[in-house]
Amino acid sequence: MKLRSQEAWNDDKFHDECGVFGVYAPGEDVARLTYFGLHALQHRGQESAGIAVADGVSILVYKDLGLVPQVFSERTIASLTGHIAVGHVRYSTTGSTRWENAQPVHKDCGGRSIVLAHNGNLINAHELRAELEKEGRVFTSTSDSEVMASLIALNANGSGIEGSIIKAMERLKGAYSALVATEEKLYAMRDPNGIRPLALGRLKKGWAISSETCGLDIVGAEYVRDVEPGELLVIDTSGPISIKAFEPARRALCIFEYVYFARPDSRLRDQLIYRARRAMGRFLAAEAPAGVDLIIGVPDSGTPAAIGFAEGAGIPFGEGLIKNRYVGRTFIEPSQTIRQLGVRMKLNPLSEVIKGRKLALVDDSIVRGTTSKKIVAMLKKAGAAEIHMRISSPPVAWPCFYGIDTANRNELIASSKSVYEIAEFIGADTLNYLSLDGLIKATGGSKDTFCSACFDGDYPLPVPRDVQLAKFMLEEGARK
Repeated sequence: MKLRSQEAWNDDKFHDECGVFGVYAPGEDVARLTYFGLHALQHRGQESAGIAVADGVSILVYKDLGLVPQVFSERTIASLTGHIAVGHVRYSTTGSTRWENAQPVHKDCGGRSIVLAHNGNLINAHELRAELEKEGRVFTSTSDSEVMASLIALNANGSGIEGSIIKAMERLKGAYSALVATEEKLYAMRDPNGIRPLALGRLKKGWAISSETCGLDIVGAEYVRDVEPGELLVIDTSGPISIKAFEPARRALCIFEYVYFARPDSRLRDQLIYRARRAMGRFLAAEAPAGVDLIIGVPDSGTPAAIGFAEGAGIPFGEGLIKNRYVGRTFIEPSQTIRQLGVRMKLNPLSEVIKGRKLALVDDSIVRGTTSKKIVAMLKKAGAAEIHMRISSPPVAWPCFYGIDTANRNELIASSKSVYEIAEFIGADTLNYLSLDGLIKATGGSKDTFCSACFDGDYPLPVPRDVQLAKFMLEEGARK
């Protein structure tokens, strides 16, 4: 399992590994539908994009590094014909950024083919890969998704695809919400803990599956239900057929989907993410009031919580930071002068709004603290009298092993510093976090149905020691 280097981890946020989107719709332009579905899921991965189509006889895969509009042209989409499509956008957690790691993954199964698109992270990928290599399987990438595809292909001839997928699910440990397609059928599977989301929607002439419901919305698919933990869905001319591959284990949906990952217009467990984030802000205002003149949010993910904080505090909400929505990921190396501008490339303060005022600055999380420090400094330079930082989630003190790009634990500022020390580091006058109880109340769920390990270290799945060591490398004296 190859972990991304610290140099590559250049943003003070978590990053989810990827997003998946699939369509089974005879007579429809499935590649075009998948293109728009991936466009809606672009926030889940910006390193590569790919679409595979099947027409009953063969499978064609097109993928490349870049954003969805950079990878696909009108001509490319028009050439991808069939009645089944599987799409993927990637942000790497396992495996580096290279073309070979782009998905969907294609594997031959003795005269047949499968393609796989995966969201999540396997904690036993290294062990499975070593076993498969001993059996003569050749790998062209460094991703755990190719391990999944190879494991399915291994038994496809003897067990059939359904049986082979179930056998593979028995061996897989970790988080996976994945789509598999053959020449004739579309399959969707989800790990027994349901760590990563996956939703089923109905089209006029078929079916769609998406990492988030916002992907279903953009193609006009009606949300039907979530794919259940431990479930395998088989979609063909008969429609979706459910196979209970496993009894659900401890339900452990990643709670950070509510905090940061999911788009605010998506729904999880029948809860609109935007509504949950506003509720986080209201609970935060009750737990950590601030005597300020104005509430502002760090756009975009901090804005709903900031609005909720303003509602709960009875203090006006205003826009104090304007986001440049066209920065995104660039494949043009910035100059040293531009690089030194740092966060200013993405955010610009409204000096006339904030000058001389006491601000409550609301954001969704602090990971390393470097971005928060730059934002606070930028606001103070623009004339803010005081800055009281409020975070709509608890301190992130533990690394994730299930598909979120966190580096070693010593890079998580809350693992070694108190709240007061973090406030000093980022330059805020005060700093407060939402409690875990408050966060859970805002989601409308209960603690035993979430994975909240990044906040409390309570991992729903045992993590192999060698995988733990890769992320628990605390520097000497860092633990307090």
